[in-house]
Amino acid sequence: MAGIRNGRPYRRLCEEQRALGLPCWICGRAIDYSITGRLASRHRWAFTLDHLQPVSLRPDLLLDPANARSAHRSCNSARGNRMQPAKLTTSRRW
Repeated sequence: MAGIRNGRPYRRLCEEQRALGLPCWICGRAIDYSITGRLASRHRWAFTLDHLQPVSLRPDLLLDPANARSAHRSCNSARGNRMQPAKLTTSRRW
């Protein structure tokens, strides 16, 4: 039996997110979508499906496309299960 992250619905969500070709939502840099296969599981600039609200905190949102984000493997790993902090805006440019 396949795990929830190996099942068809999860793979479909990954494929849909990958097809968008978006930059990493954490760092804003381009993702190298050409990295696939076994190398993708180890390469720091490869695409991974990240979740705005971490699955460990909100497992009910695992397959929710509104919670899915494109991220580099390294950015996703460094973020862990923390929520992304809101960007602060200043009253003027410094």
